[in-house]
Amino acid sequence: MPASVDIEFISMSTRFTIEDFYNVMSKKIETDLNPEYLNDFITYMRVVKNRSLLTLQEYNMDIRLFLQYTLFTKFKGKEDTENLTIFSIEMLEKVTYMDIYGFLNHLIDDRQCSSSARARKISAIKSFYKYLTKDTVKILDKDPTKSIDAPKIKQALPKYLSMDESVELLDNVNSKFIERDYCIITLFLNCGMRLSELVGINIDDINFSARTLRLFGKGNKERIIYINDACVNALDNYLEVRKLFIENKEIKDPNAVFLSQHCRRINKRRVQQIVALAIKNAGLTGKGYSPHKLRHTAATLMYQFGDADMLILQQILGHAHVSTTEIYTHIGNVQVEETMKKNPLSDIVKGEGEN
Repeated sequence: MPASVDIEFISMSTRFTIEDFYNVMSKKIETDLNPEYLNDFITYMRVVKNRSLLTLQEYNMDIRLFLQYTLFTKFKGKEDTENLTIFSIEMLEKVTYMDIYGFLNHLIDDRQCSSSARARKISAIKSFYKYLTKDTVKILDKDPTKSIDAPKIKQALPKYLSMDESVELLDNVNSKFIERDYCIITLFLNCGMRLSELVGINIDDINFSARTLRLFGKGNKERIIYINDACVNALDNYLEVRKLFIENKEIKDPNAVFLSQHCRRINKRRVQQIVALAIKNAGLTGKGYSPHKLRHTAATLMYQFGDADMLILQQILGHAHVSTTEIYTHIGNVQVEETMKKNPLSDIVKGEGEN
């Protein structure tokens, strides 16, 4: 454990455990071939900044790729760019903003990375250099990323199910574990939760008397959402069946709400399959619908029919910035435009020369 890490920074409201900490530096992320300062950065981002393991894996991958590129192009490290322990601090001090622009060109020309993928990588590199130049760390004096702008990302409108399609989807949940699968899709469509949030729900996160549900979002940020009648009913029905299902069985994770047939916490891939099957049964295949699209659907329906303003919707969805939530206002604007076009008088145009 790096000496600079103070585990008192860990928020007690999160699900961080000591096991998580050692997972970061061992089996969860390959760090043996990293320079020590990169491993220290990853530990800092987990313990102090409370980033999720998935985010840390992406940080590790993106920064390793950047260092490999720089080692190969700037320092001619052609023999073994996998072993980055040779990338010294002295070498790091020689990296300039032009090297970073060169890396961005490499992502475009050689790797055909999209603007969103490039933006993610540059964000990771910026966080890396911000850490290296912190007063309490001071591995570097200058941050070459300060003058680097992130690639502009084209903001596409999210796909979502219409009200009729949503009802059709709920009507076509038909599986061996129908109560569980119906409950999963009901929560997606009514609460707009992320896939990772759904699989992480524990029994003690549900408060039926207050009609609330505790979720842990990106960076293990905790939020409380209210659940409506449909959610309460679906949870009630499923938990009764769950109680019978686990009788006289060894449960790997007894606090997990959603269990697989092997009595383990259900994984994200299985939930994706459940949603895909329901979409197929509802005749909605080929439209690009997925668990995340169900989240978009919930947000869109709440905005269109629930009189939810942006701040309320931001809180429900767990967005860090309201600008992320504002995309649903654009959906509303598109529908307003389409409605205007469908006005039966829209095709009546006054002829030329008429007064």
